Amino acid sequence: MKYRNIIFDVGNVLFDYRWRDMLTDDYGLSVEEMERFAKQIVFDPLWPELDKADYSYQEVVELYVQKYPADEDVIRWFFGNTEMMPVARPRVWERVRQLKEAGFRIYLLSNYSEEMFRRHTTGAAFMNYLDGQVVSYEVHHIKPEPAIYHDLFTRFQLAPEECLFFDDRPENVEGSVACGMDAIRVTGEEQLLGELDRILQELQG
Repeated sequence: MKYRNIIFDVGNVLFDYRWRDMLTDDYGLSVEEMERFAKQIVFDPLWPELDKADYSYQEVVELYVQKYPADEDVIRWFFGNTEMMPVARPRVWERVRQLKEAGFRIYLLSNYSEEMFRRHTTGAAFMNYLDGQVVSYEVHHIKPEPAIYHDLFTRFQLAPEECLFFDDRPENVEGSVACGMDAIRVTGEEQLLGELDRILQELQG
C-alpha cells in the first residue's frame, strides 16, 4: 500500500453534526424554513470567517445578526446549540486507533477557529493517536487554499503521494488532489467506516 499518512478533517468526518434535525425538531422550523435558513446561513460568504484567527466566534454571530436582523433569534439559537455541540463518532475513532497501531501516521488538517477546535477536540480519543495537526487559525490559511496543504507537507516532511485525505467538502478534496494527495469525500459515517475498514483489510492481505 502506497499510503503512509492518513489525514482527517474534523467536522463531519471525526465528528458529526445534527443541526438539520435540531433545527426542525428542537427549534420547530418547518422543512421549508429549514432549507431557506440553511442556504441563507450555512452557504453565506460569512461562514468561512469562522476559520480566521482574528474573528472570535461571537463576533461572527454578530456579523450574521447584523446582516439578517429579522432572523436574530434563530441565528443565536443555531450558533449556540448546533455547531458548538458536535456528535461523537466513537466507531470512527476506534478505526483511527487501529490505523495508528498498524503503522500509519495520523494527521488533522482542518478549517477551524481556535475556540471551535478547542471545544470539539477536548477529550476526544483520536487526539491521543495524532502525529501532528495543521489548523487554519494557526497558519492564517483555509482549505482549499494550496498554502494550508503545503504547510502540512513541509511541517511534517510528508510526501503528498503517500497521503490519503478525508474531508466532507468537495472543494477541499479537489484542493488536496491538486496538491498531489489522494483524497476521498466523506458523505456519512458508514461510508467513512467502510473506507477505513478497506484500508485495514488490505493490510491483512
